[in-house]
Amino acid sequence: MKKLFLVRHAKSSWDHPDLQDIERPLNKRGKRDAPFMANILKKKGISVDIIYSSPALRAFTTAEIFAKEFGISKKDIIIDKDIYQSSIKYLSKIINNIPDSYNTVMIFGHNPEFTTFANHIGNRSIDIMPTCSIVGIEFELNSWKEVERGKGNTVLFEYPKKYFTD
Repeated sequence: MKKLFLVRHAKSSWDHPDLQDIERPLNKRGKRDAPFMANILKKKGISVDIIYSSPALRAFTTAEIFAKEFGISKKDIIIDKDIYQSSIKYLSKIINNIPDSYNTVMIFGHNPEFTTFANHIGNRSIDIMPTCSIVGIEFELNSWKEVERGKGNTVLFEYPKKYFTD
């Protein structure tokens, strides 16, 4: 069985409008939500074999926070520049090329691509993945190369506003 967790980056800051989009950092709420959401997964007994991330600062910082919670070194996070402003086609290519030695994978990126992709490969319709949300999809497959449209069972959808009111 293969397990994929799509994680949308935590809430980013718009305090510096002169920054390029890819350079936007997390804001206070994002810094609160990321470790909290990582801990929710840990409490569910989820472990992670490998982490992929967009190079955008807000996505990579979210990935670093999750990696720390899971005991994964930040140097082991695979940065894939094409996750930033990606597409179903490219996200599928990333998934299909994951080494089969990894059974549980987390990918950190952006909307609207992540919501579209979760709906493409999973069996549950999600309206939108809010910031720092996590969609977990399981595949009754032996190889990541076999992952394709509708083959996944969407087993988890967590997001901060389930737990916080702000």
